[in-house]
Amino acid sequence: MATRRVVISQRDDGSSFVASDGESMRSHDFIYTPGMSESILWSTQGEELLSRQDQALWVRRRLPAKRDTVFLTVTFPPDSVFTSEDFDVTRASREQGLLAPDLVDHFEPGSHGMHATPTIDYVVVVTGEIWLDLGDAEPIHLVAGDTVVQNAARHAWRNLSQEPVTLAIVMVGIA
Repeated sequence: MATRRVVISQRDDGSSFVASDGESMRSHDFIYTPGMSESILWSTQGEELLSRQDQALWVRRRLPAKRDTVFLTVTFPPDSVFTSEDFDVTRASREQGLLAPDLVDHFEPGSHGMHATPTIDYVVVVTGEIWLDLGDAEPIHLVAGDTVVQNAARHAWRNLSQEPVTLAIVMVGIA
């Protein structure tokens, strides 16, 4: 799913201008997880928060290093995709691993997506509904417009509905 991204910048004289307006250059529709997609929209490294260059074009990590950020959207299909007889977990895992090996390393084997990352994540449910699974607690039901501040805690996302859900996420590296 391509996402329109408008980047506004500032000239040396202080006036604003549209630096770019178009589809994200870093979108991926997953082949082996039908209905799942992501778009990396922006990234910053270290102290250079006002970079005029599109860092998202070459960012290799989904998990930002300390003081780095990654802004992305993720669309999750219904959980029924993952439990379907046609779902090939090996190929899906391999595809995810090629795209985001640093993220995959944080998933707990056999735990259906449970993970903890060294990031503070600001999450907005853009469309649909999703359940935030914290493991030992009752899952939290979230709908479009709801927000989550995830402080490096163990969690998993569950789409128990029959429709896709899209999240906008800003991850800030803390380690």
